[in-house]
Amino acid sequence: MKNKSSAKVNNFLQKNNLHKKDFAQMIGVTLSYVYNLIDENIPFSTRSTTIERIAAVMGILPEDFEEYVIEDDPIPYNKNLEKLKEYIKKNNMEIVEFLKLFERKKRLKMVDILRGTTPLPIDFEELKEIKEILKINKEDFFEFWKSIFTEYLQKGGFDIEKNQTLLNCMLSCTKEA
Repeated sequence: MKNKSSAKVNNFLQKNNLHKKDFAQMIGVTLSYVYNLIDENIPFSTRSTTIERIAAVMGILPEDFEEYVIEDDPIPYNKNLEKLKEYIKKNNMEIVEFLKLFERKKRLKMVDILRGTTPLPIDFEELKEIKEILKINKEDFFEFWKSIFTEYLQKGGFDIEKNQTLLNCMLSCTKEA
């Protein structure tokens, strides 16, 4: 019996000229595991994390794999993540093209960011790499970072309204940088 999910992954790798070793690194598995994923005689992975990472790299929904079963609560909507995905689309990039522009050791983290399980970094310098890759202008980049930063503060218990003066001072200093 042919495995549709295995064929889907194999076709994606061939279509995107993506080496199995690079793909393994992007989804956080070994090269031999990737060979097992595309081997149509072996059952496809049922690990949710692996399927979610594969789907993120392929730019599809995990539900597109019949083996996918949601084990956890759904990941809440994140406007900043959606904004990042919009920037990728504006650059006419496929997700895999975007991922290839990062050094290998950062790709898995980017995959987890894209699938919503790792937050976007608030580190200005780390985000600058994304800015450069996606050719985001300075003003839009500042607004993007500001949104990520204020979301981070709010999740940590920072009351934006009560601390508006402090927040404005911090943001104005950053905008000058």
